[in-house]
Formats: sequence, structure tokens, C-alpha cells
Amino acid sequence: MTPPSARLSRKLFMALILWASIQIPALAQPALVPDEALMRQVMPGADSFTPKAGDPLVYRALRTTADGQSEPVGLLFETADLPPEEVGYSAPIEVLVGMDMKGNLTGIQVLYYRESYRSIRGDFLATERFPDQFEGKSIAEGFRVGRDIDGVSRATITSWAVARGIRNAARRVAGAYLADAGVVVEAEGGVAALAALQEMSWEAMIESGYITSLETLNADGSGLQLSFAYIGNDELAELMVGADDYSRAERDASSRTQSGQMMLVGINGQSSKPFRPERLAVQQGETLYPIERRQFVYAGSGTDGKIRDKVRFAGAMVLDDAIDISQPLSVIYDNSDALGALINIASVDYRLPDVALAQVRGLPWPPGGEDDAYALGDFEDEDAMTALFRDAPWLQVSALLALFALVMTAFLKKNARMRWAALAATLGYLGFIDGGFLSVSHVLNGIKVGPSMFLNDLPVLLIVSFTLVTTLLWGRVFCSSLCPFGALQDFITRLVPRRFQYQVPQFIHDRAIYIKYGILGMLVLLALVQTDVSYFQYFEPFGTVFFWSPSVLLWVILAGFLLASGFIKRFYCRYACPLGATLGVIALVSPWRIKRVPQCNICTVCEHACPTGAIRGPAIDFKECVRCDVCESKLIARSGVCKHNMDTVKSRIKHWEAIPVVVRQGVPG
Repeated sequence: MTPPSARLSRKLFMALILWASIQIPALAQPALVPDEALMRQVMPGADSFTPKAGDPLVYRALRTTADGQSEPVGLLFETADLPPEEVGYSAPIEVLVGMDMKGNLTGIQVLYYRESYRSIRGDFLATERFPDQFEGKSIAEGFRVGRDIDGVSRATITSWAVARGIRNAARRVAGAYLADAGVVVEAEGGVAALAALQEMSWEAMIESGYITSLETLNADGSGLQLSFAYIGNDELAELMVGADDYSRAERDASSRTQSGQMMLVGINGQSSKPFRPERLAVQQGETLYPIERRQFVYAGSGTDGKIRDKVRFAGAMVLDDAIDISQPLSVIYDNSDALGALINIASVDYRLPDVALAQVRGLPWPPGGEDDAYALGDFEDEDAMTALFRDAPWLQVSALLALFALVMTAFLKKNARMRWAALAATLGYLGFIDGGFLSVSHVLNGIKVGPSMFLNDLPVLLIVSFTLVTTLLWGRVFCSSLCPFGALQDFITRLVPRRFQYQVPQFIHDRAIYIKYGILGMLVLLALVQTDVSYFQYFEPFGTVFFWSPSVLLWVILAGFLLASGFIKRFYCRYACPLGATLGVIALVSPWRIKRVPQCNICTVCEHACPTGAIRGPAIDFKECVRCDVCESKLIARSGVCKHNMDTVKSRIKHWEAIPVVVRQGVPG
């Protein structure tokens, strides 16, 4: 008769399988409504506020003078009233912004955001002092995350959307209401140069050298006309393609380069060979910089800016940070039948003209004397790696490196005490103190914006690199000792009496392990189609406990997983973890695996001890193995059956017959 605890465990297990197989709708977060108290936080120097009015809509902040009169001290506005809104990780982020009469921000308050990170981390845009750094900023600044604004750690997309949305909205409000007060929306330097460029026609820009072009020629006489212009500057880019299209292009490219260098590519003509961005390259001196597909972003369909009616559509190639735009370069297009054959190459030389250099450097225009340095040879623009190490939190990096050393020492020495020490350190530091553990969100964001998104946060780069290297070499070492939720499950298993622990029936386990791969596939699909709602927080309960989520639903989900983990070892790792599924796929190519010996043919000690059910007699399902050292330590120490030779083992077993080591397809033993 099946014991009641087993029946309860089975029901719970099946209920969680059902839950994991459906989508859980994102919960809407109520938006804050600006009231006088909230407005005073944003504009502390005001005594009263008018109702929202005007075009664009603003609140006017007033102060009472000594003679009892009211004078304006600033404007308040909601970014939602000034479309297009910048979309964050999941949806637009609405912000209340205060600006004084000189175009300087006085404060901001986030009114609404439906970010997945908020669900798992709480109101992180407020708790990490992110809003405070906007106070006092001039709207003429660039508001670039990582340079002008310190982004929220591991939430770059959200930080970018907030900063960009505030900047764009503030400039529009200033242009509408503060122009008479002499507020300059653009950076002061280069205004005259920008005005000169604005007055130029497309043809005049070609004549000046700011726009250059090349033509490709096919055997049938068809070809493409490609136009190029440097747009690594907000004002230049908006001039060329329009504010809306540039915003989208900059968002796509923002995580790919710290310098922001982009070159416009206008596409025209009729060709039997379609345009392919990976055929582009830039050469400077003797160095060739091929353009990968991820380095090319869409920049409009020729409906706005100077490109209007001049090109069929436009893109922008993100230039390598090593390229010095002050120096001449060549743009190359490989029109060979076979990509890379280099037998039908079109190329054109390019150098930024003085008027554009003046706009980029913010120098007077026209030049007024010998001191006006229009050559950009001395223009310093630090590369991504320089900024990465300059701004690194070295205390955090040191703690992370020490934890790596502890984890690897325990793993290589197969020392159980050291492993439990590593688990405790992981749970305490990465879980509750630092919160810098990996999530499937890193995988999904990597898919959306490319691996370069990790290059602005050294701790994240380190833990990603450590995880990839160890997984490629040994398998899921991260899951064993560097995952805080895995550590929490191990401690729960150690505390729960064995009589309450339940062995999942084999036929259920063998099918249920693929649930996590289904969850991973669903999340990746949603990332690829760029849905504005994220679901990963419902499948990663560790964010709930380590960031103390305000969501009741997420706490219910967490409680279910923890309860199940009390009955079934590493329940979450076995059946629901999408990050574990990702690492499991990578582990399939790991060369250094756990050895099997002849005694494994008949011994089931390790099979019963395995916390993820990865062992079947002599075979190990390596994608499910978390390298916990339990079975490998027994082999090394020659404990239990392992300490006896096969003749001794066979003599103890009646009707003994060797069982061949089974290697299932895709699951090496």
C-alpha cells in the first residue's frame, strides 16, 4: 500500500508539472498618480502646482515671492504624455520629471513599470539610488548609461529606457516652453555646425564629403547603391534618420559599443543579389574590421530625416571601438557570389568633413583661428574594456574570485566539508548579500542584444565566464556549488529526515526531466519574438526569496518548490530550472566526466544517492548530472562495493551476470 506521504508527494508533483506547462499571465502593477506630495519630492523648491495643461502637457511649479506674487520655478511632466515612450525590459516605463527654468532636472519619480525584474527584486529603480543621479543634470547632456548615468546592475535595458525616455521628453518640453529663456536643447558646442548641416541638402552633403556612396555591379547589370555617413552622435543621427528611427537603432546598438560609433548605411537600387550586412567591412590602415550580422541594426525606411525619399531603407553598422573616426577609412562591400571570396569587391574612401567634426567635438563653426582643432586625432574615447575595469567594484570582484577558488578547490579535491562550506558561502553571499547569481534572464538578454551586454559589468562577466568554462570542461559545476537556490535545496534535504524523502517513479522521472527544457524553449521563443512581457520570474523562484519579492503569487510558487524539494532531492533542479537546462545542453560536450568501473554494473548505492536522479546503474545522464561529487568521491575513496575487487563482488551475488554499460543516444555514460 502506498504511504500517504508518497501519495501527497505524487499529487504535488503532478500539480507542479501541470503548472509548469502553462503560461502564467504577468500581473499588472498599479501606476502612481502624481499628487502634490509626489510633486514636491520632484520639485522641492515649489510652493504650489498648476493643473496639467498645454502642448505638451506639463504641470507648472510656482513659488510665492516676498510680495505675495507667484513666480514660475520649473515644469513637471510625465514621460507617458510625450510619446514615443522608450520600452524597457518588458514595457514602457512612466516617469514624473521635474525641470527648472534653466533646463536642469530637479528630480524624478518612477510612476509605473511592469518589469520582470521588479517582480523578483522589488522596486529596484528606487532602492539602488538610481533616480538620485538625475538631479542637477542638464538636458544638454547625453544621458548615456555607463558613461553619463550609472545603470542598475544587471538591468541595463531598463536603465537605458529610463535615461533615454527622460532625456527625450525633457528636451521636447524645453523646446516648447524654455526656448525664450535661452535654454539650449543640444550640447552648446557645435550648435552652429549642426545648423549648417541642417541647411544642407542631400546633394550638398555628398559634395561636402559627409555622405559618400558606392555601387555594386552584378553580371546581369543589376546592382545596389549604398550611401554612408557617420552617425555616432545623437544630433547627427537624428538629423539623418529622424528621432524615432534613431531611438530604435540606438537601443539595439547600445549594448554593443561603449563609444556609440555608428555609420549610416542607406540602401537603394535593384539587385539580383539582396543586400546582406555581413558583406560589409571597414578598413583603417592595415586592419580590416568585418561587420557581423549582430553589428548591423535597422535604422528606418527612408521616411524621416535627410534620408527621406533618398533611400529605400537604412541600417546602421556599429563600428569597432578601435576605429578612429578622425582618420581616413574605407568601407568595403563584398559582392562575390560566395561570401568571403573577395573577387567582386566595391570600396569607397571616407573621412569626416570639418563641419561634421566641429559638430562632434562641439567646436565653433566656422573655424575662427589656429586654436580650433578640427582634426580628431587627439580625441579620446575609452573602449569598453577600459571602462569595464575602471568602474569595476573591486571588493565585489575579490569576494567573487575567492568564492570561485573555494568552489574549485572543493570540486577538484572532492572534499565534502569544503563543498558544504562553498554552499554556505554561495547561499549567504551570492544569495542574500550580493544577489549576483546567474539567471536565465542573462541567457534571454544575451539572445536579444548579444553577448556584449555582459561587457559593462565585470562581476557578471566573471561569473558568466566561470560558468561557461567549467560547464564546457566538467559539466554543471555551477549547479553543484555556485547556485544559491541549489545550495538552499541541498540544505533542506540535509535537514529533512530521510523517511519523508520520496523516490519519484522511474517512468515519471524520465519524462518529467524534459519539462525544464520545454520551459527553456518557451522562454527563448518569447525572447526571439521580443514580446513585451517576460515570464522567467515565474520559473525562477530564487529571485523571490533572495530579493524578497512583493508578489504574493511568486511567494506561493516559491513555497511549492521548497515544499517539493523537502520530499524530492533537488526537485527544482530536476524538473523546472531553465538555466539548468541551458547548462545541461552545454554539458553534453564536456570531455572530463565521472568514470565508471565494473562494480557499477551491479551497485545501486550512487544511483540512490544521486540528488538529480542522473544515474542508472552503470550509466550517467550527464546533462542531468550536477557534479555534486557524491558518486565520484565513492569511486576515488573506494568505499562500499567499490573497495572490493570484482571476484569478491561476484562471489557474494547469486546468478551474477555482467550488465553492459549503456550509452543512450545523446546521453553518454
